[in-house]
Order: sequence, then C-alpha cells, then structure tokens
Amino acid sequence: MRFALILGEVGTGLRRNVSMVVSVILVTFISLTFVGVAILLHMQIGQMKNFWYDKAQVAVYMCTATSGGDNCAGGEATPDQIAAVQGQLESPTLAPFIDRFYFEDHEQAFENFQKQFAGNPVTEYVTADLLNQTYWVNLVDPTQSDVLVESLSGLPGVESVTDQRSYLEQIFSILSAASYTAIGIAALMLVAAVLLIATTIRLSAFSRRRELGIMRLVGASNRFIQTPFILEGVIAALIGSVLAAGAIVAIVQFFVRDFLVPALPFTSFVGLGDALLVAPILLLLGAILAAFSAKFAITRYLKV
Repeated sequence: MRFALILGEVGTGLRRNVSMVVSVILVTFISLTFVGVAILLHMQIGQMKNFWYDKAQVAVYMCTATSGGDNCAGGEATPDQIAAVQGQLESPTLAPFIDRFYFEDHEQAFENFQKQFAGNPVTEYVTADLLNQTYWVNLVDPTQSDVLVESLSGLPGVESVTDQRSYLEQIFSILSAASYTAIGIAALMLVAAVLLIATTIRLSAFSRRRELGIMRLVGASNRFIQTPFILEGVIAALIGSVLAAGAIVAIVQFFVRDFLVPALPFTSFVGLGDALLVAPILLLLGAILAAFSAKFAITRYLKV
C-alpha cells in the first residue's frame, strides 16, 4: 500500500511539471552524451597509442649530396658508410634491442614520396637524389630508442637518427587537450543538470505543499515524504541517460565504424564493445546525480 501511494505521488509530480521534467531529460541527455564522448575519446587515444607506438620506427637518415653537418662533410654517404651502419645494427650491442630493420635507397624513397604526395605540385621539383637513403628500424621495446640514437648519431655518413614517437607525441598531446576540453564541458553540463533537477524538485514540492502538510499531520515520516521527489528526479534523469547511451552507441556505429574505419583503415578505432561498456556508466551516473541532487533539494529547501 505504501509503495502504491509513493508511485501515485511520483505520477502526480511528473504530470504537474511536464515541462520541467522534459528540461531535465534534455539537459541530462546532453551532459551525459558529452561525458560518454569524453570517455570514448580517452579510450580512443589509449587505443591509438598502443597501436602506433608498437609500430613506431627509428629512422636512420644517411647523408645526401646537399646535407650539412660534420657527419656529412664528405657529401653523400658512401657504400662503406652505409655498410658500417648496417654492421652496427647487426652488432651484439644493438641486435638485442632490434626486432627488424630494412634499408630504403633513393629510388624506393622517391617511389614512396610520389605515392604519399600524389597530386601535390611539390613532386615536380623533388628528385630521387634529394631524398635520404634510410634504415628503418623496429625495436623490441620502442621506449628504448635512445640506445640507437646515441649509438648511431655520430657515425660518418649519418645525417640524423629520428624516433617517430616524437611526432606521435605531438599528435596525441593535441588529442588529449581535446579530451580534457570535452571533460570540462561535460562537467559544466552536469552541474547544470544537477541544478535543474534540484529546481524541478523544489517546484514540484511547492505545488504540492498542501498535500505535504496533510501527510505531515497524519504522521508520515520524512523518508516517506521525500521518496516520491527523489524518484521523480531519478526517473527523468534515467530517461536522459538512456537517450545518452543510445546516442553513444549510434555515434560509434554510424560515425566511427561506418565512416571513419573505411576512411582511415590504417589505424585502430573504438568499437561497439567499448560503447556498451560506457552505456552502463552513463545510466549509473545519471541515477546517482539525480538522487543526490533531489535529496539535497528536498532536505535543504523544503520544510515539510
């Protein structure tokens, strides 16, 4: 009987404040969608780091005829200097750190350059002899690239030794900044949702102040009086949370899997499994925020 009375009060509150309930649903939906996107973006960055760091190579650029620096004082790297670098890569000192390596000569570098910049006018001015002959090295542990840099940088005929992870760090730092920005916006939206839920509960209680007074006179407990208001906030927030979870699944399916994956097949993206992990988090977060904000509003601002 008590449960039926509570549900009746909840239904009454929802009917009397339809516009405010819709507002709560929309604000919760938007704020939790931002939260879900921020979580997915963070997961995406971590997934891309694991994918690309394992593939990152160390490039040993040999001198060209136009290279400067002490190591390139003799002009283009000679066959003996190229062989000396290979000997170092195969030596007992460096071999344990190296998974595999291969050599790219002028013609191969020029062919790859033309493929990479196809349609770009710069290809008309670049010739094969201007491009470095390069040893591309995959390490067993990409974090130990300093060993190669220190061992090979001073060899005659070596223009530079570059760890590709340095380029990746710049990209990931930008993505991380975008992730933190999304988190900040989501936090502001959650604050707005909490304030709106609290306002809705206060207005709902004010519109039923006569009924609350009667319930108080007949001996109803504070918990019994407060429970319908808390449930109103939780129900509205849960509807918004379900919509947000659906939006996250739709974003992953239709934007990430159907658009980004075919367009960028050379990298790794989050999948539906990741979206389904985020969905329960949004539902739980929406329910908790609504319950606490409603509890605070009814306790702090209502004298029943």
